[in-house]
Amino acid sequence: MNIYEKLVEVRKSVKYLQKEMQSSQYKYTGSSQVLAAIRNKIDDLGLLLVPKIIDKNLLTETVEFTDSKTGNPKKTTTYFTELIMTMTWISAEDPTQQVECPWYSQGVDIAGEKGVGKALTYGEKNFILKFFNIATDKDDPDAFQHRFDQQASKELIAKIKAVWTKLGMKANRLDEQSQALYGENVNQLNEQFAEEFLQKLNEKLIVQSTQGAIA
Repeated sequence: MNIYEKLVEVRKSVKYLQKEMQSSQYKYTGSSQVLAAIRNKIDDLGLLLVPKIIDKNLLTETVEFTDSKTGNPKKTTTYFTELIMTMTWISAEDPTQQVECPWYSQGVDIAGEKGVGKALTYGEKNFILKFFNIATDKDDPDAFQHRFDQQASKELIAKIKAVWTKLGMKANRLDEQSQALYGENVNQLNEQFAEEFLQKLNEKLIVQSTQGAIA
């Protein structure tokens, strides 16, 4: 099995991750959750992921304010770390087989010493999610799987075709676009992909309408 076949097997093993972590404002998928999802599979296949920092940039911003309790002047400095990276997959059984991917990450810290670590953690998590096209949502995995397995309804396909027409696109190009995005003609799309396709088209329609109004 070559390295590309191994990476496809990893992609097949994780289609969806539920957002389990909770911040003060929203739910999100944690770094440990993402790593745990693929760790056993990449170990079984003998894959290594090697991050490398190519370049870095550090921006700082200091804000001065008055403490509401003491009335004393204070200041806080925020450190914004940017990393230009490569993420390289290596096959342990044949290290000459490698897949190198350019990547970018960033991390924000108040104290200053944790900016690089935060950027590396954030970068690794998002690289894995995007490289393997892993969906994340607040829905539970069973609900996601239902949409993924179920073929899109005729009503949903009709909406896609209607928006496509509103965009002024030729009808015979719809299947070409669907094939390019999802590897299937529009009538064969599952519910998950059809909903996503419709959202993309609606967003494009909004942009088109806005530009027309400005003109």
